[in-house]
Amino acid sequence: MDPTTDNGPTGDTGPNGDKGSDRAPRDARASLEALRAEISKAVVGQDPAVTGLVVALLCRGHVLLEGVPGVAKTLLVRALAASLELDTKRVQFTPDLMPSDVTGSLVYDARTTEFSFQPGPVFTNLLLADEINRTPPKTQSSLLEAMEERQVTVDGTPRPLPEPFLVAATQNPVEYEGTYPLPEAQLDRFLLKLTVPLPSRQDEIDVLTRHAEGFNPRDLRAAGVRPVAGPADLEAARAAVAKTSISPEITAYVVDVCRATRDSPSLTLGVSPRGATALLSTARAWAWLTGRDYVIPDDVKALALPTLRHRVQLRPEAEMEGVTADAVINAILAHVPVPR
Repeated sequence: MDPTTDNGPTGDTGPNGDKGSDRAPRDARASLEALRAEISKAVVGQDPAVTGLVVALLCRGHVLLEGVPGVAKTLLVRALAASLELDTKRVQFTPDLMPSDVTGSLVYDARTTEFSFQPGPVFTNLLLADEINRTPPKTQSSLLEAMEERQVTVDGTPRPLPEPFLVAATQNPVEYEGTYPLPEAQLDRFLLKLTVPLPSRQDEIDVLTRHAEGFNPRDLRAAGVRPVAGPADLEAARAAVAKTSISPEITAYVVDVCRATRDSPSLTLGVSPRGATALLSTARAWAWLTGRDYVIPDDVKALALPTLRHRVQLRPEAEMEGVTADAVINAILAHVPVPR
């Protein structure tokens, strides 16, 4: 199942192992699992998106959040940052936003008669790039170096970004007027594309009940959100994920799934080797989160949609027939032989 859909598994499994060097990974897993309970104090019904963000943090990747306005995309990132004791900044992308508004610029100091670098909002742990497709390609591309190289170069001088660093960009899937669609090269820089759906009826009732009782989404501390993990837990978790074993059969399965997208008659663009590498990484992180130190085919299937859906391009005739990228990927998963 897809952990980024409403009916996906939650991965709430107990820690395993008992002593020695496993202690730090075990504690780290427990801390990351506690995120759901902490974020649920502020956000209702978006646990799958929380799981996707945690997977991205474990893989040092970036996330594209897609959903209509008002489904708590911004609140979700803020609550995650507050629960992880990480710094977060938000940039509202608009048509007049300049690259220096994101990365920073050199500022002249009249007292010293020298230029000094003024860091932009990209110098943070979690950057919320709100409505990224509303700004022109020149400003969109200002994030490329930051996302890929974890640094910003201004006036020929590279400046490293904080660690951890994650870009969570949002876009509205139903409004296209005045937008600049992200090019395939930039979409490929996002590890995951997560859909943030409208809440269920009961979840929406819970949201309204909380607001009626005085919940203020701008004051997460008053809502009881506290740090339950920190950078040290995240680093220990990443080290444990790196030790999660992957058999040659699973590696071949990932390759077969990605190669099948290149041969699909419904697609003009299939998944690149970078996408295959991303799927292997996310499947490994998901396996660790669910309490295993090895990857199984179900882990690959669980992360296939969020990892691959933005890396393929539909043929116009397939779009006209109502075919979706998710449907094509699901069909491929149903037909590619699964290793035993």
